[in-house]
Amino acid sequence: MAGALLAAGEAVAQQPRDWGLGFQGAFSPIAREQHAFHDALLWIIFAIALFVLVLMLYAVWRFNERRHPKATRTTHNTFIEVMWTVVPILILVGIGIPSLPLLYASDRTVEADMTIKAIGRQWYWSYGYPDHGPFTFDAQMVAEKDLKPGQPRLLTADEEVVVPVGKKVRLLVTASDVLHSWAMPAFGVKLDAVPGRTNETWFEADTAGVYYGQCSELCGTNHAFMPIVVRAVSEQEFVAWVASAKQRFAGGGDATTTRQVAAAAQTARQ
Repeated sequence: MAGALLAAGEAVAQQPRDWGLGFQGAFSPIAREQHAFHDALLWIIFAIALFVLVLMLYAVWRFNERRHPKATRTTHNTFIEVMWTVVPILILVGIGIPSLPLLYASDRTVEADMTIKAIGRQWYWSYGYPDHGPFTFDAQMVAEKDLKPGQPRLLTADEEVVVPVGKKVRLLVTASDVLHSWAMPAFGVKLDAVPGRTNETWFEADTAGVYYGQCSELCGTNHAFMPIVVRAVSEQEFVAWVASAKQRFAGGGDATTTRQVAAAAQTARQ
């Protein structure tokens, strides 16, 4: 029943596309701000590149050997030296001022509606929902031979992180072995998972659907096989999923240990 509810709530599926250009679509407030900031920076970069190109072409035309057979011995120009120092500083200040509020806004939220803890392991993710009961579960990549129609290769996990639409989710990220990185492009989230340290960020999915990400830190031989799948559903569907998850993952500790042993055995065979 919970699976049917989740399938009914799906509206979009965000993942990399063949021959795609630019970012994936933005489906959170922070991601939209990041995209707007990025687009503004592109215009600044374009203007700087155009100015440098024009300056180089003018120098080639103005100071070639035929037009200027006797090379100038000018070594200093106070005005030009002041300008090429001051103007870049002003450009950097103009970029830095709007970037700092965005950086702090994406860092953490003080009014989170719920909390999820993600633990990076070699090589899969473990998740807990501290606000909704003492259950945890592991999410491992689905092998290509087991994929169902519509499931993307290397991005499909056997368990999904389920969140309600329109709720601020505090994300706590850590690792049990080596460095990992929890990345979800559609939400503008990329946070390192560091052993012995808990890092914090947040996201808010504003559209129901399935969102795909991956570990974005070189964490070992199976680095490319740590997908992240987040499914955003309505509040009612989320409540139904939590009730189901409490039963399915009631023995989370034993299940986690079993999965760790299986993963270690698989790595040893490779």
